[in-house]
Amino acid sequence: MVTLSVTALANPNIAFEPTDTIASVLKRQIGERVELRLKSGEKLDGKVTAVGEKAAQISALTGQEFFDAVVVLDDISAVVIRRGEK
Repeated sequence: MVTLSVTALANPNIAFEPTDTIASVLKRQIGERVELRLKSGEKLDGKVTAVGEKAAQISALTGQEFFDAVVVLDDISAVVIRRGEK
């Protein structure tokens, strides 16, 4: 079972649908920064570059801007998205 956590109000690309998956949420965030919470407890913060069937590419990692990561979608427990201003 995958838990999907999305913090959203101001960005229309963040609207949660009952049929959403980690992949569908990430696809709507291509080009935007997100924080991924992994099942291992690690956090990755960066820009969503591409989303495939089983993995996603995250670029410009916070603190490691010259590095990219490819993350297995099944390893993601939550997608945290910064919402707009209060």
